[in-house]
Amino acid sequence: QVQLVESGGGLVQPGGSLRLSCAASGFSFSISAMTWYRQAPGKLRELVATITSGGSTNYKGSVKGRFTIFRDNAKNTVYLQMNSLKPEDTAVYYCNTIVGRTYWGQGTQVTVSS
Repeated sequence: QVQLVESGGGLVQPGGSLRLSCAASGFSFSISAMTWYRQAPGKLRELVATITSGGSTNYKGSVKGRFTIFRDNAKNTVYLQMNSLKPEDTAVYYCNTIVGRTYWGQGTQVTVSS
């Protein structure tokens, strides 16, 4: 079965960096687009970044230039490198893919605070 397991979240000061990982299994990872979403308290879940099977990327406007999504097909893992973090980046971050239907990981908490 499809499994997505996120890791790498935590507490970081404004201006700091974190790298999130999403380990995938149960499907053909290398031919699947992967997406990071986030959900802040009281807000709707929003798309943060997407990477296609070919490596093309797309970002939410407010994270462009600060976040980088990349993938390692040998490890079946997609990453989100987050730099210059701001308090408004605080949210639970989720990994997502669509294989017949939509799958979500359990999420990892990112808190940006001094």
